Amino acid sequence: MIAKECKRLAEVDFPIAEVSRQAAREKSIRHGHPSTLHLWWARRPLASSRSVLLGLLWPDPCDALCPAEFKQKARELLPQVTGPIDHSDEALRTALLKFIAEFANWDRAADRVFLGVSRALVKAAHDDEPPLVVDPFAGGGSIPLEALRLGCETFASDLNPVACLILKVMLEDIPRHGPTFAEELRRIGAEINRLAEKELADLYPTDRDGAIPIAYLWARTVRCESPNCGSEIPLMRSFWLCKKVNRRRALKHRVVRLASGPPRVEFEVFQPNTEHEVRSGSVTRGKATCVACGVVLPPERLRAQLTAQRGGADVAFDVEGRRTGGALMLAVVTLRPGEEGRHFRLPTSRDYEAVHGAYKRIASILERWERAGRQGLCPVPDEPINPVRPSPNARGLSAVTRYGMSEFGGLFTARQKVALATYARIQHEAAGAQALSLAIGKMADTNSSVCTWQIDPPRLRATFGRQALPMTWDFAEASPLGDAAGNYELCVEAVCEVVERQIHSAGGSVALADAAEHPLAAEAAGVWFSDPPYYDAIPYADLSDFFLVWLKRALPLHPLLQDPFDSSNVLTPKLRECVWNRAYSYQGRPKDKAFFEERMALAFSEGRRVLREDGVGSVVFAHQTTEGWEAFLGGLIAAGWTVTASWPIATEMASRIRARENASLATSVHLVCRPRPSNAGVGDWASVLRELPIRVGDWMERLQREGVRGADLVFACIGPALEIFSRSAKVESADGREVTLAEYLEKVWEVVGRIALAQVLGTAEAKARNGSAGAVEEDARLTALFLWTLQSTNGEPAESERDEAEEGGSADDEDDEDGVFRDRVKGLTLVFDVVRRFAQPLGIELPKWEGRVIETKKGVVRLLPIAERAKQLFGDDGAQAVAARLEQAATLGANALQGVLFPEMQKREGPTVRESDRGRGRSARVDVSDKSLAAAREATTLDRVHAAMLLQAGGRTNALRALIDAEQDRGSDFLRLANALSALYPKGSEEKRLLDAMLLAVPR
Repeated sequence: MIAKECKRLAEVDFPIAEVSRQAAREKSIRHGHPSTLHLWWARRPLASSRSVLLGLLWPDPCDALCPAEFKQKARELLPQVTGPIDHSDEALRTALLKFIAEFANWDRAADRVFLGVSRALVKAAHDDEPPLVVDPFAGGGSIPLEALRLGCETFASDLNPVACLILKVMLEDIPRHGPTFAEELRRIGAEINRLAEKELADLYPTDRDGAIPIAYLWARTVRCESPNCGSEIPLMRSFWLCKKVNRRRALKHRVVRLASGPPRVEFEVFQPNTEHEVRSGSVTRGKATCVACGVVLPPERLRAQLTAQRGGADVAFDVEGRRTGGALMLAVVTLRPGEEGRHFRLPTSRDYEAVHGAYKRIASILERWERAGRQGLCPVPDEPINPVRPSPNARGLSAVTRYGMSEFGGLFTARQKVALATYARIQHEAAGAQALSLAIGKMADTNSSVCTWQIDPPRLRATFGRQALPMTWDFAEASPLGDAAGNYELCVEAVCEVVERQIHSAGGSVALADAAEHPLAAEAAGVWFSDPPYYDAIPYADLSDFFLVWLKRALPLHPLLQDPFDSSNVLTPKLRECVWNRAYSYQGRPKDKAFFEERMALAFSEGRRVLREDGVGSVVFAHQTTEGWEAFLGGLIAAGWTVTASWPIATEMASRIRARENASLATSVHLVCRPRPSNAGVGDWASVLRELPIRVGDWMERLQREGVRGADLVFACIGPALEIFSRSAKVESADGREVTLAEYLEKVWEVVGRIALAQVLGTAEAKARNGSAGAVEEDARLTALFLWTLQSTNGEPAESERDEAEEGGSADDEDDEDGVFRDRVKGLTLVFDVVRRFAQPLGIELPKWEGRVIETKKGVVRLLPIAERAKQLFGDDGAQAVAARLEQAATLGANALQGVLFPEMQKREGPTVRESDRGRGRSARVDVSDKSLAAAREATTLDRVHAAMLLQAGGRTNALRALIDAEQDRGSDFLRLANALSALYPKGSEEKRLLDAMLLAVPR
């Protein structure tokens, strides 16, 4: 085995850039990729898992304790992939890193040469006995799957039953059955589908002209409460059906006014020539506008009406089967034999007859269950969506419960209930393989009443477009018999494609277990590698209940689909789940930060217990709040681990929803760690502080060469900083006081901030505090740090995407998963905690700049666009009038110009801005007049740069030239700051365009 003291390759070097590129690319790979086996949230890319595992398993050839057998084998095998290698150990290390980078490519994951070399070198490094790789938070299974690919033994466990079933299929069933497994699944799946189609054919009839419906587009409805109207309001975010070029289709409505009764709205499908021909949606921000009279129904009344309808996805029929209310079918999407593309038609009486038939069918199914004495599970999921009544701000609280959907069955239309219950029952009766139950889960994801219709390209979008169970006003109902999303055979085929692509090696072991009470014996593992939950980022248990209720009906009494700690719990285990979730408590204590840190420390302690003396560990983390990092790292250090390396790997695409103009992380930081020696001494605080800036500075330089930027760079620096702190049992100051982790991390943020300022503004700015000479003012440093942190590893921050309401996307204008209305804001944003961590140690007083440079709401700080600063800078007269006076005063010098500009600052203690409260539809004047703002009356360098940008925007060339001339007489700060901000503002932003144009006007 590898000597304990021998460094692993991942502790020395790592090909960050190439592995990051392959990991991010992997997100767009679909067919045959293991991620398509079944949905799991925050699944690690295989590329990063495979690459880090190799770095953990292979020793560093430059280490004196590296096994000679390993180096000899590496020199024999690597040339067939990397080319010739000279005789130095450094060259061998380079070749190993090159191999890791090339093997990260998904296209090479099944390559026999790469597989053979990697497995042979793992054996050579471990005396022909590949180590056991343990992952106690296995989730979607990326880490244990890659361990099997590399020829290791693996033990994967998770507390979540849905995750365990995915792991069971991927790590045990597929390897056990071998290459013929896919054909066996296709055969069984085809038989299940044949029987189900026979039962469901009348509920999904083919059109008389032979066209096959693939989706039915619905809108929930409410009644206009105007006394003179009472019309039915279809809740639609968009009237578009398809925006694809040469196939643009939309709905046009007309109001039919009857002699008696309320007006009736009728629709027709038409082909618009321009965008203006299609009216805007009838619902936004939870408010519905009556299409008949224009009266607006407020959110509380809309919610009350939908609650009375239990969500509003059901149709109300009279005794003769005629629709009287409830959900309204808007259009039917069909495929026509011999013709390309999707076609759209209005619903007919046959369509509603089929829906009415589904109501009678589900009533019959439930009646039979009642007559049988309610034996077994109810055919329709009756489990509660929220088994406890959490506080209004509790993480994981689903918005759908606020609209009357209290049980999981309420998330499905009557026809969807019949279809899913039928497939689940037939699979159970046919004793179908447990792998096929994953097809039922995939089918549920595309057959719920919160699926939506995407208009370009036209297709159904599944339930989980994000890590939440959303409320949608209009929805798309798939046909499980149609040849499109939601079809059972397509779900089976997706599973089979993964089976065929899988490398069939020896299988692993899977267990339903709590990471804080690991079932393995002490010193059983050679590698302990896991991706733990991220603090409060994802409520895995709450989300996976959606799938569990259907999986249990396809696999009744399956041992993995139970709560091993509470037999009365019909849903996933939540009390022991290692996340911060205020909806729950454990052993009488709330699941808060302290709970998370304590449970994570227990899990890390268990990891240390099961790891051999010569083993190595790695944990992945990507939370974007400092609070999350502190809780995570606190658990790691408390468990007795020491960090030995830290590698940020890009695992996310910049286009993902949460990456829009904020500092969502593109990378996941992989911390390499080992158990801290029992004889670790006490660290000296002064020595730690001396080493910290050197270590962090070198690391920032290395990461920037690898393309790591912004918030990713900030959090990646915590790893190497922690190496210094965690190598000791504790760190004490000169007076014997123990230094806490929180205190140390404050110093880390200060060091990172100062180095960043030195890079973008100059050395003087990094040393500046409380107005030190030679530095620009606080607001410039705050703005520079803000923009520096927003830089993206995946490129510049993305511009705001189109409103998804226009695209028929997820319901962004409804309540979010925690029931809070979200504001769409203009400008660049950062989490307040991140801004505070930078500002405080650098002497930047945030309240001083509130309403002038930044705006803080709901824990988010927004950098005000310069357009919103115009009144501050030019007063009520506006830029044009001030520009005229500026041109006249151009000969009077900088002091005179100061009197012409910034009248608002001279009149008030502090700046006054208008703040729009979009959530309440009103505006309010916010006067920032605290005594701490007295200094703000004097214009800063940033104010003058912004004024120049606004003059540029207004085309006042002469006034701009006068201001620039005056600033050049004043000194170099103006142009230095302007050039720095130009380099920091995102490409394509209005600020960067104006800055670059303004700088072109500077005399050379």
